[in-house]
Amino acid sequence: MEETGGASAYGASLAGGGFDFYKFIRQPQTIVRLLSWVFALVVFACITTEGYINPIDSAKAKCIFNDNDTACHYAVGIGVIAFLACVGFLVLDVYLPFMSNAQERKYAVIADLGFSGVWTFLWFVCFCLLASQWSQTRDITGVLMDAARATVAFSFFSIATWGILAYFALGRFRRGVNEVAIPTYTEPPPDLHTPYPPTYAPTSYNPTTYTPTTYTAYPSNVPDMHQQPPFTSNLQPQGDTGYMPPSY
Repeated sequence: MEETGGASAYGASLAGGGFDFYKFIRQPQTIVRLLSWVFALVVFACITTEGYINPIDSAKAKCIFNDNDTACHYAVGIGVIAFLACVGFLVLDVYLPFMSNAQERKYAVIADLGFSGVWTFLWFVCFCLLASQWSQTRDITGVLMDAARATVAFSFFSIATWGILAYFALGRFRRGVNEVAIPTYTEPPPDLHTPYPPTYAPTSYNPTTYTPTTYTAYPSNVPDMHQQPPFTSNLQPQGDTGYMPPSY
């Protein structure tokens, strides 16, 4: 699903969003892919139903393009593969917005780009081959002219539609993930004019006046309970002074 605005990766919105069917079906890429699907169906259907006739003198069916069975087989093969590829890539277009891995989206877009480019060339070869063989066809007895002309015309239209699909895929590949804004941290440059970092700048300081506290001295006539007694030289031993050790 190709996004024209907002964050996206490889032309699709980021994973996590819902699927809008009406928005998807109106996208140019979806419309062109559906046209490619219809053109491929017309090419191989015309050849498988009206592309062979039975000559009068032979029981084997011949291709209406100058009796060249290779031309019919080539157009049928290219048409069938293109028909199936359109269905597969339509499913991939629906699933692409739900891919959360950008690498997987890249591989899906590369596959779309490669296949669309190759099939543009193969449709060109198919158109040249059918147009050349049809111009050389002489016996048109029993040939349905409209089926042959429709095959050649829708082969030419397929060149345009598959070329447009290749162009869309190339645009998605070039955009890549450039539209996705990935938040990154950038360290702010230092401010050389301030002594402090901006987040740690000190606030204004207002000094206050200090007033010392005045204490009142104790009166001298109050005895100090914690004062040690004066030193005396004749200390009396405490305890029982009449104790004498026994003699043996």
